[in-house]
Amino acid sequence: MGFEIEMKLSALAAAALFSAAFALPASAAPAAPVETFPGAPGVITLSGKCAKLVVAKFDATKGCRNELASVTLANGLVTFIFTSDGKALGFQGDGSGIKPASNGNARLPLSLVTTGVGNKMTGEVKVAGFCTFGNPYAGKPIAIECTAESKDSSFTGSFRTGGKLVKKGK
Repeated sequence: MGFEIEMKLSALAAAALFSAAFALPASAAPAAPVETFPGAPGVITLSGKCAKLVVAKFDATKGCRNELASVTLANGLVTFIFTSDGKALGFQGDGSGIKPASNGNARLPLSLVTTGVGNKMTGEVKVAGFCTFGNPYAGKPIAIECTAESKDSSFTGSFRTGGKLVKKGK
């Protein structure tokens, strides 16, 4: 009979150790991975303040909407789209070229500026330049600053978020 009690106690002790090992406090649980920006293919809309939008000598800042779209295509192209008075200006580059920049930001080298009206982007201009941006998923205000130059013109867009979560689309 002593053997049975010893076996039951051993089983209880093993069960207690097993449950203690897997009942970690919430703070010890692995954290959810931080979402990256611009991220997987799709559309992300950021709200905030369009601080500047200039094409050559034309300043479109006054009519610039307080939303910015980030479009990532399946082939890795990333476009930041500013809109002003029904017209759109997109700063586009290859997302695989994104590199770390200062202050925890990232930098996207640009190859094209796209233009359009409404939801249709129809014009393309080859450019050299960069967009520097933070991660809006961090929950704090960030800036997206884009500057590019073609052989004939220059393009500048600056946007600041309020730190609110973003809207995702397909």
